[in-house]
Amino acid sequence: MPQLSDLLFYVFAGLTLLFGFLCVANPLSRNPVTSAMFLVLTILSMAGLFVLLNAFFLAAVQILVYAGAVMVLFLFVIMLLDMKEEERRRLNKAVVGLGSLAVLVLAGILVRAIVSGSKGAAVEGAPLEGSTRALGRILFESYLLPFEILSILLLVAMVGAILLSKRDLK
Repeated sequence: MPQLSDLLFYVFAGLTLLFGFLCVANPLSRNPVTSAMFLVLTILSMAGLFVLLNAFFLAAVQILVYAGAVMVLFLFVIMLLDMKEEERRRLNKAVVGLGSLAVLVLAGILVRAIVSGSKGAAVEGAPLEGSTRALGRILFESYLLPFEILSILLLVAMVGAILLSKRDLK
């Protein structure tokens, strides 16, 4: 008989996959705001997975930072661009085919990693529960450069979106 935590894992994992697919495919409308709202739901269901892992800090950060601040930034950029329906790009069959091929390759790599990985192998020295001290130590000692590169990348993306939306004032 499965435990409640197992059932909740499958519920949150299924919701994460469903909302992630709806975010990318967006079958309900071509409006990018709808995709942004599905991304918020994906982030919230991922926070539920963090709670199941006893990583309460990561769940709170996931909700506050990503579902809150980053999504406000995304919506700001979407509204700033204000794309008209006729200006939106149509689906290119070659791009859809290459994207599908990339997804299949990544899925194959994931399956291969899962099959070849040893079951029950844990990283030595890693705490079993999410602690903020261990997270901060790993983030600012081992991954400081990627963290800073990501922040610069987000800044460049925001400046690029502002430049793209700027109207010619001639």
